[in-house]
Amino acid sequence: MATDYYAVLGVRRDAGQDEIKKAFRRLARELHPDVNPDPKTQERFKEINAAYEVLSDPAKRQVYDLGGDPLSPNGGGGAGAGGFGAGAAGFGFSDIMDAFFGAAAGSRGPRSRTRRGQDAMIRIEITLEEAAFGTTKEIQVDTAVTCTTCNGEGAAPGTSAQTCDMCRGRGEVSQVTRSFLGQVMTSRPCPQCQGFGTVVPTPCPECAGDGRVRARRTLTVKIPAGVDNGTRIQLAGEGEVGPGGGPAGDLYVEIAETAHRVFQRRGDDLHCTVTIPMTAASLGTKVPLETLDGLEDVDIRPGTQSGQSIPMHGRGITHLRGGGRGDLIVHVEVQTPTKLDPEQEELVRRLAKLRGEERPSGTFAPGQQGLFSRLKDAFNGR
Repeated sequence: MATDYYAVLGVRRDAGQDEIKKAFRRLARELHPDVNPDPKTQERFKEINAAYEVLSDPAKRQVYDLGGDPLSPNGGGGAGAGGFGAGAAGFGFSDIMDAFFGAAAGSRGPRSRTRRGQDAMIRIEITLEEAAFGTTKEIQVDTAVTCTTCNGEGAAPGTSAQTCDMCRGRGEVSQVTRSFLGQVMTSRPCPQCQGFGTVVPTPCPECAGDGRVRARRTLTVKIPAGVDNGTRIQLAGEGEVGPGGGPAGDLYVEIAETAHRVFQRRGDDLHCTVTIPMTAASLGTKVPLETLDGLEDVDIRPGTQSGQSIPMHGRGITHLRGGGRGDLIVHVEVQTPTKLDPEQEELVRRLAKLRGEERPSGTFAPGQQGLFSRLKDAFNGR
C-alpha cells in the first residue's frame, strides 16, 4: 500500500508549496532525532523527509498524484527515501537548518565596534517657587565622552585596527562535525576578535581601546513652569557616549521639589492654614498672607467657622500643559482661648446670656455687637 504523503505532512491534496513547507518545518522541529531520540520518532522523521522530497518537487508530485512512486529507481525519483543529497530537488540540508533557526541562520557577520551609549539620569532639587514659575539650572554630570586622543577609534595615535587573521574579518569561525545527517557546519563568534572582525594591536593609552573616557560637564537645563516631584526632563544626546565613539544616549533630569514652610502642594493647587481668634472669626477680619505673588490679604467674613476653606483663585502652580494656574486654598482654624482672666470670663458670660437659644444663629441681639468689640479688645489686651 502506497504511503499517503499528504497525510504524513497533514496537508490537503491541493495544498500550495508554502503550506507544504510550513508543515514540514513544524514537524521537523518536533521529530528531529536531536530533540526526540525515540526510534519510532526517527522512523516518523524519515517519513516526513520522504513526503517533503516528493511534494516539494512539482515533477515528483505529479508522478505521485498519477499513482507512481517517484522515489523508486523506476519511478524517476533519483535519491532514495529520506535522502538528504543535493540531488533531491527542492530539499536539502538548508531546509533542516531553516526549520530550527530560520532562513537567516549563519549569516550574522561581524559586529560593529561603534554602538549607542546608555541613557543617564540625574536628580536636582528645586523650590516650590521655581516649580510654580519655571527656572534655569546649571548642573554638573559625570558621563562617558569621546576620547579626544583617538577620536573614538580605540587605537593609539598613528595606528589603526587590523583585520582579524583568525576569522579573516567575518567575525565568526565555523566548525564542521559529522552526524547521521552528514557534515554539519556550526558558527560561533571569533574568540580572537570577539566577533568584531578586527583587532586593535596597539590600544589607545588614554581610553584603553574603548574609544571613550569619563569626564565632568556643566549643562544648562531649562525647568518649565508646573513641574512636579518625579517629572523627568529629557535632554537628547547628553547621556553616555557609546563604545567606539558611538552616538550618545539621552540624559534625564528628574525633579525633586523641596518642602515649603507654609504651603502644601496637591497637584497644581496650594493649601495653607491660618489661625485666627474666635472674636476675629465672629466679627470678620483681614489676615495678611505672603503668597507666591507677594503679600495679600485673606478676607475673613463674619461668622467664619473653624475648618472652613477660602479659595484664592489663580494663586497656585502654573499648569504644565496649557495656560492658567491652580488655586490657593486657605484653611481657617479658629482658636478658642484656653485661659480667661476675670474680666474676659465676665464678658463671655454676658455674651452667652445675650445670645438666646431662640435667636437664629449668626445674628446679634441689641448691644451684642458692642459687647463683641469689647470682648475682642479684652482678648487683644487693649
